[in-house]
Amino acid sequence: MQVYRVGGAVRDQLLGIKSKDTDWVVTGTTPELMVADGYTPIGKDFPVFLHPDSKQEYALARTERKISQGYAGFSFNTDPNITIEQDLSRRDLTINAIAQDEQGNIIDPFDGQQDIKDRVLRHVSDAFVEDPVRVLRVARFAARFHHLGFSIADETKKLIRQIADSGELNALVAERVWTEMNKALGETDPQVFFTSLRDCKVLSTLFPEIDNLFGVPQTAKYHPEIDTGIHVMMVLKKAAELNYDNEIRFAALTHDLGKANTPAKILPSHHGHEQRGVKLTKQFCKKWRVPKSTTELALMTCEYHTHIHRAYELKASTLLKLFIQTDCFRRPQRFKQMTQACIADVRGRSTFENSPYPQAAYANRLVEKLNALDISPVLNSGKKGKEIGQAIYEYRLQYLKSILEKEPD
Repeated sequence: MQVYRVGGAVRDQLLGIKSKDTDWVVTGTTPELMVADGYTPIGKDFPVFLHPDSKQEYALARTERKISQGYAGFSFNTDPNITIEQDLSRRDLTINAIAQDEQGNIIDPFDGQQDIKDRVLRHVSDAFVEDPVRVLRVARFAARFHHLGFSIADETKKLIRQIADSGELNALVAERVWTEMNKALGETDPQVFFTSLRDCKVLSTLFPEIDNLFGVPQTAKYHPEIDTGIHVMMVLKKAAELNYDNEIRFAALTHDLGKANTPAKILPSHHGHEQRGVKLTKQFCKKWRVPKSTTELALMTCEYHTHIHRAYELKASTLLKLFIQTDCFRRPQRFKQMTQACIADVRGRSTFENSPYPQAAYANRLVEKLNALDISPVLNSGKKGKEIGQAIYEYRLQYLKSILEKEPD
């Protein structure tokens, strides 16, 4: 039995960066011998075991063969005679197809070390086309390593387009797509995930709602970058720079989807894009089974981001309606997340990258004050049913009016 560190741990060591996980591959043994040595089997599709002490995962070296469409359409062979080189040959990118034995020797049959030096993301073999998830993984690695200068090899872009032409992308399972997208959203340059897919000419197949934003003009006075797709990518990048969580980053990604459906006769204005975007965002989230909390924040941001932009212009009754509709009395933290997405929106524009945006603090301050308001006098007034609800509304409205009179800004 021989044990090897493989994949990301070796790659990151060669890049001089900290690795999140360590993956191990074992050759020259069988599942029965692994169990006899104290390992605990956990693999469903192929033999994976937990180390008896470290509890890290150890997988038997394997080869795979495509037998049907989709990422799950593979049969696996874990014969003990399979070599580490054979195991590495089934991997996606050369930089992930490097192993290290227990003596520290590097096994690199596909020149992954050279591609690390050259900052290239290159497929290991033509078997790359057999797994459509690899299209998303390559785009995710492009997002992860963009700041280090990595780019996708031309021949790999060609294979990605070949996968799209074959119809394999239609076999992608929603949960796997969301997993890859969500991981990409957490990277330093999440926008590169989408721009890479577009560069490979598959964004329109996978995420047409986002691809449709490119080429749609906006008013140059407010959007010097003009192109809506470019703006949305800038907003997503700004959300990452501000270290916002993935829910906010997703809201940043989807906040302007409605601009793709703006009637041509009113361009470059986008009146009503908020409501148009709500429908598209719902469809997008349903298709890819986006988690409920992430979906809710995206929908709220899509519908109300321009309200926050105009917060200083809104009268007390309009503000209170906004606060009620966004459920800020029960969920003030989610309201704050929405205002953070609005900050990214404002600063995700050419020449506006460092613009002040006091509207966010202003709206959150009003929410805090309203949430601190003691409504017990109303609750103890003896009113019931609809009357008590209306009374609470009027009580809050009068209080909000008094705040705006004292503190208009």
